[in-house]
Amino acid sequence: MFETIETQVEGRVAQIRFNRPAQLNALNSQVEAEVLEAATAFDADPAIGCLILTGNDRAFAAGADIAELAVQDYSSMQAANFFSGWDRFAALRIPKLAAINGYALGGGCEVAMMCDVLLASESARFGQPEIKIGCIPGIGGTQRLTRLVGRAQAMDMILTGRMIDADEALRIGLVSRIVAQDALEATAWEVAQTIAGYPADILHMAREAVNMAEETALSAGIAHERRSYHALYGLPAQKEGMAAFMEKRKPQFN
Repeated sequence: MFETIETQVEGRVAQIRFNRPAQLNALNSQVEAEVLEAATAFDADPAIGCLILTGNDRAFAAGADIAELAVQDYSSMQAANFFSGWDRFAALRIPKLAAINGYALGGGCEVAMMCDVLLASESARFGQPEIKIGCIPGIGGTQRLTRLVGRAQAMDMILTGRMIDADEALRIGLVSRIVAQDALEATAWEVAQTIAGYPADILHMAREAVNMAEETALSAGIAHERRSYHALYGLPAQKEGMAAFMEKRKPQFN
């Protein structure tokens, strides 16, 4: 069905794997369209509770496909609205987990930052090297990187184009955890299964509240969190979760 990605489903977890190994999983328009198509279907499926996005041992994704971009001009980029599909991917409500081996550079780093949990193996390398080819990040890198790691670190990475390793990525807050390379896939599925085991409506509320922290003032974010917290009372998940706690048993979420 797909030419540039592979998909897999186990239980309530779905996985999308970039599959352009000869190009180090470079992201072209076909990859964008196929990821969006698959992810949108998983997002709409109530049987799927979490999505893993991953690559292969050499690269998560080594950037946008320069062969496709080099022939463009301003009018063609505007007409095609290049990269806008990734905005729709980022906006999907399903919790997203990035499992990162090897290179996550340029567009690869930007797409990884669209995910909610980033697991990096010891081999992972991150960067926004667009400056080296006369560009700037174009899939949200100047915005998401600054929000995640702060202005000083973002300026350093974007203006020098340097790569950072997994240890530095963890230290500055770009990734959630570092995992041994041979354990990355199993850990990603374990974490995703844990997330998918919780009620979808509560997961959506939690993601939305955390994301508000990046987009609003503190007072507005707290007000949003408080309204969401009040609203969940009476939902089946809240009733079951608190009843199970009081009865000293494991909750049975639907």
